Amino acid sequence: MPEFITTIDLLRHGEPVGGRKYRGQTDDPLSEKGRQQMWDAVGEHRPWQHIVSSPLVRCQAFALELARKQGLPLSLDARFMEVRFGAWEGKTAAQLRADDPHAIERFKRDPLKQRPADAEPLEDFFARVRAAWCDMLEAHTGKRVLLVCHAGVIRMALANALNLPLASTYRIDVPSAGLTRIEVQGVGSAAHHQLLFHHGRL
Repeated sequence: MPEFITTIDLLRHGEPVGGRKYRGQTDDPLSEKGRQQMWDAVGEHRPWQHIVSSPLVRCQAFALELARKQGLPLSLDARFMEVRFGAWEGKTAAQLRADDPHAIERFKRDPLKQRPADAEPLEDFFARVRAAWCDMLEAHTGKRVLLVCHAGVIRMALANALNLPLASTYRIDVPSAGLTRIEVQGVGSAAHHQLLFHHGRL
């Protein structure tokens, strides 16, 4: 039986309108700077056979444009949306620190227990991303796929691929329009994940 190798490139969206903030599922569009960041990240490369995207507009708009330019099929999967940040949605770090100077630091040290009010539990977020990831691999076994998504989704994908504890995932920096490549050898429960690069360019 041949060993299938599936390559997933994960591309975080560029900077949205309004700049850096805990945006979560707030559906802000890309700024012109953010759109250019994403084009700079992928350049003229066309290594993919399929594009998968979060339906939030800061991901979907670029994914649609890229799919049309490259003549590639595109699938949207709501399970790849960013984590819901609850009371922090739409707020900047400066705004949060004005209310509580140590809230962000507590969250980063213990993202499982020190979550914003009404935020999606980290375990639930990981479970939905992992389920979407497994379905994506099954649907595109042996192909090269571009996943256009969010910083939190990339952290959960890395936790799944590298068997990282969820409590450590916010130690991973995921820059705007950063690329991460994960290679998956085999299929199903026996599949072996390998991180090839993080915060890269093509």
